Amino acid sequence: MNLRDKLRGLLVRLYARRVEGHLDHAQVPKHIGVIMDGNRRWAKAAGSTTAQGHRAGADKIEEFLGWCSETDVEVVTLWLLSTDNFDRPKEELVPLLGIIEDVVRSLAADGRWRVHHVGALDLLPAGMQRTLKEAEAATAHVDGITVNVAIGYGGRQEIADAVRSMLLDAHAKGMSMEELAEAVDIDMIGRHLYTREQPDPDLVIRTSGEQRLSGFMLWQTAHSEYYFCEVFWPAFRKVDFLRALRDYAARHRRYGG
Repeated sequence: MNLRDKLRGLLVRLYARRVEGHLDHAQVPKHIGVIMDGNRRWAKAAGSTTAQGHRAGADKIEEFLGWCSETDVEVVTLWLLSTDNFDRPKEELVPLLGIIEDVVRSLAADGRWRVHHVGALDLLPAGMQRTLKEAEAATAHVDGITVNVAIGYGGRQEIADAVRSMLLDAHAKGMSMEELAEAVDIDMIGRHLYTREQPDPDLVIRTSGEQRLSGFMLWQTAHSEYYFCEVFWPAFRKVDFLRALRDYAARHRRYGG
């Protein structure tokens, strides 16, 4: 590392401390959703392979959760694999699935996080299904940040699964279609989402400069704030995280116009 890079790193750390010093913990979002975008573009820019980019993105997760634990965040949803990602070439998808499975095992072994899967479990390989179930069981007692690992996740798929679950539940209770139609409301649908009994995201962060949700938590983000960051996910820094929190705290949140 040359002198210029060392100087730049020092200035960034000093700036991060200044931002953190002015952060009001009372206004920190309780639930943060993260669309971790840019692994492949980061790899291309660094002259690395796609798999190395995904690995670098996976390595960033523990650091990010550490920042969250320092700022009183209670729930984090990490979008690790979308339903659309299953269309990627096999030579990319297979290593990616292995990396994600390693992430889940690492989160469970850490001891600080309560791991919860959100997504269509039946779309995933049998081995990953077992890993997710084991991670949830092993961390169910943990009194720390709830980490939702969104794997095989799509917002439209979630709503479809919620409706299916609601219909099956009504059938099991012997409800007629007329009774169900009368009973359906927002709360009922919410009870059948992957994130039932959790608060909705207050803040959604997306890296890499893309400014869209791409189907992320379509139901739950109705009142969320969004923060779009130009940096690729593997290069996401604490100062970027603190800027997102500062930006969130500065907004005046009003609903209903």
